[in-house]
Amino acid sequence: MANRGRPTITKRQKERAREERTRLKNEKRLQREEEKLTRPEPEPGVDPDIAGIKPGPQPPRTDW
Repeated sequence: MANRGRPTITKRQKERAREERTRLKNEKRLQREEEKLTRPEPEPGVDPDIAGIKPGPQPPRTDW
């Protein structure tokens, strides 16, 4: 039977990669929570998804 190498090294690499992904996710989660706290409150009665949109044809976008 052939030896498959060092499973402990590859296992440790996978564990480190998983820990790094978890750390990045936690950092992003904390950053989103901070952004929610610093975000200004929307005006009452105004839907933020459609705020600033005028009825009818929209002007062409110039930022393309």
